[in-house]
Amino acid sequence: MTYNRDEEAPPPTPKKPKRNKYAFMCAILASMASILLGYDVGVMSGAAIYIKKDFEITDVQEEVMIGVINLYALIGAAAAGRTSDWIGRRYTMVLAGVIFFLGAVLMGFATNYGFLMFGRFVAGIGVGYALMISPVYTAEVSPASSRGFLTSFPEVFINFGVMLGYISNFAFSKLPLHLGWRFMLGIGVFPSIFLAVVVLVMPESPRWLVMQGQVGKAKKVLDKTSDSIQESQQRLADIKSAAKIPLDSTADIVPIPKQTTHGKGVWKDLFLHPTPSVRHVLIAAVGLHFFQQASGIDSVVLYSPRIFENAGIKSDSEKLLATVAVGFSKTVFILVATFLLDRVGRRPLLLTSVAGKMVSLVTLGFGLTVIQQNEEVKLRWAVGLCIAMVLCDVAFFSIGMGPIAWVYSSEIFPLKLRAQGASVGVIVNRVTSGVITMTFLSLTKAITIGGAFFLYAGIAAISWLFFYVVFPETQGKTLEDMEGLFGSLLWKFSKDGKIDKNDVGVTRQLQLHTNA
Repeated sequence: MTYNRDEEAPPPTPKKPKRNKYAFMCAILASMASILLGYDVGVMSGAAIYIKKDFEITDVQEEVMIGVINLYALIGAAAAGRTSDWIGRRYTMVLAGVIFFLGAVLMGFATNYGFLMFGRFVAGIGVGYALMISPVYTAEVSPASSRGFLTSFPEVFINFGVMLGYISNFAFSKLPLHLGWRFMLGIGVFPSIFLAVVVLVMPESPRWLVMQGQVGKAKKVLDKTSDSIQESQQRLADIKSAAKIPLDSTADIVPIPKQTTHGKGVWKDLFLHPTPSVRHVLIAAVGLHFFQQASGIDSVVLYSPRIFENAGIKSDSEKLLATVAVGFSKTVFILVATFLLDRVGRRPLLLTSVAGKMVSLVTLGFGLTVIQQNEEVKLRWAVGLCIAMVLCDVAFFSIGMGPIAWVYSSEIFPLKLRAQGASVGVIVNRVTSGVITMTFLSLTKAITIGGAFFLYAGIAAISWLFFYVVFPETQGKTLEDMEGLFGSLLWKFSKDGKIDKNDVGVTRQLQLHTNA
């Protein structure tokens, strides 16, 4: 089609910016911290079979051993927010690797149950540090156009770690009883060594640098991690505004109050005197992490050998081989999710994921109940159904709830509250996971294994309603724009019924409402 000179040609269609390779590599390296949790989850599901035989422990001791690392992770997660505001996001990741290395060594050389539990205590602290800092760092270096893609990487590497743990179980299962599980746990030192080394080549988070007054260094990092110089300038202006640095300041080093650089006053702003938008953000983040674990994903992953045993698979090697399929399914579908987060959006993926989990868990509960009621007859269709539903459950989790919990909670908190706000999410995540995994075997004895999965399905149904009501879409928004998405009409008013004019979220909501 041609145009006359006097006619105005239509404006060219803007090109989608190419993926920033430097930000991509930073996200990859930072997300390797998440391998630590994934490997421990995957390897312990199989190692527990042999530890139980070697140390002759009870079912209660087994479920405590498996799940208690989540409670130990609370210490690391609680400390990581303040630590990362103090020494930086990058060195906090190095610290996570060092602590997990010590834990893996202690577990590998454990001579009794008490020694093993001490090793899990140390490893748990490292896991808590890694879980909190990896998504925060990735969110802070990512441009808005690909933040969903890049901040889903921690969940990708959790799944990759789970699969490595399953493969390790299968590979060392033929060794003598007292050696096999030690190799399974001890080999976890290698991911932690690799993490501690590669982190040293990464740049520091530009938002942390600005919080320290190092504006010149932050500008250099932003220039490398942004899609354009214009975006870099805008990101720097937004961060300076959030850190209360004058926008007309051109100094490379700016004095910042100590309470800002070291994260003081954050807990008061989060819990004692939150603005309406911060309160909404906190409820969303805490609810997401709670429901992610309360719907039973760690029970499926950690106790998959037990589930397959109840489904009729009796051979240890066959059970471990089936768990490798679980790890493969989780890894494949998390990779699918990474490409959909910035195209489809967080909210549609999350709602689809939860709906799929509801169906999978109900069907799995049905299949296990049928098998349990017909123990004398091997129902091949029911066995196949249970295996398929385990794979479906982890697939639906990985396509939505898994990555979005870390993406969402790392991007919605304001700059000053981000590190410690994200640590609150991790704390809730690990407490819930610890309760779920430390009670699974007891729960199956109380209400049957099928009943346990019916219960998880009910929790998933409640979570779907929560997400539908509470969650706005954050796709394509900058981190500094997030407050404007929260604090809707239900959250705008303070206790005395008056609008808080100092709340950024409220102000932007009112502007949007007025313009509409």
